[in-house]
Amino acid sequence: MKNRSFSDKWNKVRRLLVIRMDNIGDMVMLGPALQAIRENLPGAEISMLASPSGSQVMPLLPSVAETIEWRASWQDISKDPTVDPGREWSLVEKLRGRRFDAAIIFTSFTQSPYPPAYVTYLAGIPIRLGHSREFGGSLLSDWFKPPADTCHQVERNLFLLEQAGFRVSSREMKLKVSAADQAVVDALLSRSGVPFDEPYILLVPGASCASRRYDPHRFVSVIRSLSKKTRLPIVIAGSSKESSLLIPILQTPAKRHPGRVVSLLGQTSVPQFAAMVKRAALVVANNSSALHMADALRRPMVILYSGTELISQWRPRFTPAQLLRRETNCSPCYNFTCPFGTECLDIPASEVVDACLNLLAKTDLDRLPTGPTEITLPQSAGKGLRTR
Repeated sequence: MKNRSFSDKWNKVRRLLVIRMDNIGDMVMLGPALQAIRENLPGAEISMLASPSGSQVMPLLPSVAETIEWRASWQDISKDPTVDPGREWSLVEKLRGRRFDAAIIFTSFTQSPYPPAYVTYLAGIPIRLGHSREFGGSLLSDWFKPPADTCHQVERNLFLLEQAGFRVSSREMKLKVSAADQAVVDALLSRSGVPFDEPYILLVPGASCASRRYDPHRFVSVIRSLSKKTRLPIVIAGSSKESSLLIPILQTPAKRHPGRVVSLLGQTSVPQFAAMVKRAALVVANNSSALHMADALRRPMVILYSGTELISQWRPRFTPAQLLRRETNCSPCYNFTCPFGTECLDIPASEVVDACLNLLAKTDLDRLPTGPTEITLPQSAGKGLRTR
């Protein structure tokens, strides 16, 4: 069926390339846009150009038929990047060989669509859709200006599609956890002493950058208090690269944890991590992919939300949530590391525990309340606000 709200050139698209070169959470938030593309172009084969990190999410987003994994030079933040023009040409040739009819380029508010647009231009892809405030000549055949930077990233993605004439039937994030991945996680939890029918608190201490991470020593206090007050198992999860964050937690003598503390760090794939989120009674995490997965899977959460980003850009929208942070004048800084001791996350463990208990008290595991709640904590006494 043709979509008469956009031009015939889109109705003729049979091979579509979607580009989003970001991390796990960004790919989760791309889900509603991918679903809208599938509904508007039901006969098209959709391929995804994604980063090595982002490509791990694709099994949870069934709208995509093929994933092309690539480490893009325009996303390289290393201090000493390698200059390799031949490698860039190999990407052009890889895309040229697939004979795509169109490319849709999704970016965050800090990114330019023009580097990937140039790659798709050289690859001979005739339709190249993206949005930017800056003029880029003919690199984008379909160029639209983006919404305000404060816009939520899910809405930013959908805004681009709607400007091009795509109909959007749903703005909700959804993830499809396979029965196989759920079975792996259920077995893993059971072997660790958390049987299938027992609720647990999932604690995720990691984040993609240091400036978003709550003090792991304070997480020790959170775990100890939650174990004592709820008697629920505490399951710790994340990537193996985050093992150093767990040292203060795992080295705490077991006798000081009244309940069970189970570490499954580095033992699951990204789809299996989503299965773990899906079973959790409560998710406690930083501003990370766990936030977006919990939102998509409708699990209640307490989030240590640093001042690196605006809340409006990344907040949970569909599930009960309490966001904890300190207000500082340097927010949003968008820094990977903080020069001020991460004062935006200077939150006593007792306040984190209170937020968890408050949310658990309102939560029925079968019937969750709706609507996130933001909690902004007052500035600590005796500490002045920092400026950049």
